[in-house]
Amino acid sequence: MKKFMSIMVLVCTCLFAAPSMAQQVTPDAAGYIIKVGDVAPDFEMELTDGGKVKLSDLRGKVVMLQFTASWCGVCRKEMPFIEKDIWQKHKDNASFALYGVDRDEPLDKVKAFAKQTKITYPLGLDPGADIFALYADRKAGITRNVLIDRDGKIVMLTRLYNEEEFASLCRKIDEMLGE
Repeated sequence: MKKFMSIMVLVCTCLFAAPSMAQQVTPDAAGYIIKVGDVAPDFEMELTDGGKVKLSDLRGKVVMLQFTASWCGVCRKEMPFIEKDIWQKHKDNASFALYGVDRDEPLDKVKAFAKQTKITYPLGLDPGADIFALYADRKAGITRNVLIDRDGKIVMLTRLYNEEEFASLCRKIDEMLGE
């Protein structure tokens, strides 16, 4: 009977542990837990102007997410290029959406950050970096950009700021918007 009980405990442990083990994802070399071709994980985010945006509500648009924070020097370097080369070029295109997702900072700090960097594209709040953790390992760094097609699928992932990769991102957005 003891042997039977031991086997039952072992079987039950395996059955109940399996679902949690299946959900563990190994990040890639850049820290992403998602990949090109995946449907972008859905989320709702509060914007600095008090509005809200839900990613799945943007289906039908080309969407770029920029994960950022005020303490990130590379983000500060990249943001003026995003503003000039992407946002100013496409902001009036109803088929395009760009959102900065500020990692775990309070509203006042995020607003000050936008003012300091002179960006005008919308920024959203990511308390606890919970949105970030849907896309990358919670301990992974930023800046990173996720480009999503009209069907909600990820088509490009970037990490850090590199002129060649950024130019490729710009070209991909132009191509997707038919420009």
